[in-house]
Amino acid sequence: MRSTRLWRTGTCMNLFDIFLTFFVVIDPIGLVPMFGALTAGASDEYRRRMAVKGVLIAALVLLFFAIVGFALLRILGIGLGAFRIAGGILLFLLAIDMVFARHSGLRSTTKRETEEARGRDDISVFPLAIPLIAGPGAMTTLLLMLSAAHGRPAEVGVVLGILGAVLIMALGVLLLSVRILAWMGETGANVVTRLLGVLLTALAVQFVLTGIQVGLLRSS
Repeated sequence: MRSTRLWRTGTCMNLFDIFLTFFVVIDPIGLVPMFGALTAGASDEYRRRMAVKGVLIAALVLLFFAIVGFALLRILGIGLGAFRIAGGILLFLLAIDMVFARHSGLRSTTKRETEEARGRDDISVFPLAIPLIAGPGAMTTLLLMLSAAHGRPAEVGVVLGILGAVLIMALGVLLLSVRILAWMGETGANVVTRLLGVLLTALAVQFVLTGIQVGLLRSS
């Protein structure tokens, strides 16, 4: 048994799995072209302010969702097995968007939302924090990871800590977005996003299989 295993819920999650899942779903590299388009012609100070504020707001949104998410599931009578299956399907759809570089609103803004955002003086809340960083995929992934921790404080802390590390990485990428875009170009960023999308596809299928397994165990 590997020393990095944290818990067992039909499958074994480890630190790298958690990090990879959050990194793929939030997709810091994929944020670069969108952030560059939304801040085109803006000053460096404006980009810094929007990046810091956007990531901070996204972190608060995800933390709030982590606190109230399970209460909402209980109120609605949704079991964790069903949520894992639904979450896996949502992440699978998100992965398809990433692989085909589509903009359906799951991991980016729609065309009309982008046009609306370009006319805003402050893009930190919309569309940067929501839905680009703290979108449906990130919220779903956070609850899936927390459900695997079964409320154990140390493991919940690990999940939130890794999420925080990914958000810090996203902040760093946004602060360096001009240089990254100049080096990689939008095509290069899309290539990286497609590769991450392939990995997310496999992770999404695993979530569905785990949900089915949990459902079968509870029904037997």
